[in-house]
Amino acid sequence: MSQVTTKAKIVRAVEELPEDATIEDAIERLVFLHKIEVGLKQVEEGKTVPLAEVEARLKRRRSKENQ
Repeated sequence: MSQVTTKAKIVRAVEELPEDATIEDAIERLVFLHKIEVGLKQVEEGKTVPLAEVEARLKRRRSKENQ
């Protein structure tokens, strides 16, 4: 199975945009796809946070905001 190049991913993402898409739309789409790739790489590397920890962090943040 061949790997898709970054350039090919970019071209495909742009081609999938609607005809009336703006440059801003294209940039937002590319940033979104990049963030997904970064997140998937982090998962592969085991760089994740357990749900219980996320909930605890949110609870602490909300507590600080309400003070």
